[in-house]
Amino acid sequence: MKKKIALVTGGFTGESVISLKSATVVEKTIDHERYDVYKILIYPGDWHFMCASGEKIPVDMNDFSITIGDEKITFDGVFNILHGSPGEDGKLAGYFDMLGLPYTTCDQLTSAITMNKGYTKAIVQDIPELHVAKSIQLFENSEANKTRIQSELSLPVFIKPNNGGSSIGMSKVKTWEELPEALDKAFAEDKQVLVEEFVSGREFSIGVFRGKGIITVLPATEIVNSKEFFDFEAKYTAGVTEEITPGRMTLEEADRVGRIVTQVYEKLNCKGAVRIDYFLEHETGDFYFIEINTVPGQTETSLISQQVRAIGMEVRDFYTQLIEEMF
Repeated sequence: MKKKIALVTGGFTGESVISLKSATVVEKTIDHERYDVYKILIYPGDWHFMCASGEKIPVDMNDFSITIGDEKITFDGVFNILHGSPGEDGKLAGYFDMLGLPYTTCDQLTSAITMNKGYTKAIVQDIPELHVAKSIQLFENSEANKTRIQSELSLPVFIKPNNGGSSIGMSKVKTWEELPEALDKAFAEDKQVLVEEFVSGREFSIGVFRGKGIITVLPATEIVNSKEFFDFEAKYTAGVTEEITPGRMTLEEADRVGRIVTQVYEKLNCKGAVRIDYFLEHETGDFYFIEINTVPGQTETSLISQQVRAIGMEVRDFYTQLIEEMF
């Protein structure tokens, strides 16, 4: 008998448009001979399933079920592809935990911590061979904090919402005159903002997942960007960046990266698939941790799919492993 899987998408943030694109790809690719898939859209005050007829079926929040005609449908598990809040920050995970419903992504605590870039760096920074850029975590957009940034950090700096994703609200500041506008932009997205010094290096993104009880490190993708940094447009517009999979690393670099990201995955108690972004510094080759994404995109241009194919695995089989790891 086929398992019933809720494919959760939508969301409360600007990343919802990416969630919908990811869900379309997952829904099309998933093994329909194994699973009956129901796409559940989650918006503030509006959780629903859309029938093929166009009828909107509300979700019963008491047990996360839907009723189509006379049939009540409950789910065996959840394939979470909801980027941002509430799918990536632990809110949905806590709700599913209370219902006893398994899901493909990290648990409530890990999701909440990893959504906060500053807290994540504080946890992983003592991992051997891992480096983090010098940074300041801000909780208010004040003149005192502008002065502090200029006295403690060196240009250029990156300014980013601490709990955001898809590079929304992110800026690269090359002169102090640009600082106020960049802070305003970041604080418009979040109440916490991270300001960190620029690391000159080659940029990579690497997928790590647990399937069949084993942690697998996928081949890294090297990001060769025609823009200042890997922003929203660069991530989701074809042709803006060159993405090389596997990325150009020596055998020593690839082995070292594999060791580091496996420890990051384990130390943060990750589940399912995550994507870790990092630099290899130009002068030293040192690994600089940027951030971890616990609900990585599955759009047509996403990196994880490229990396899965690079090891000779069908993306459909990758999804199957993520689902089966829940049970």
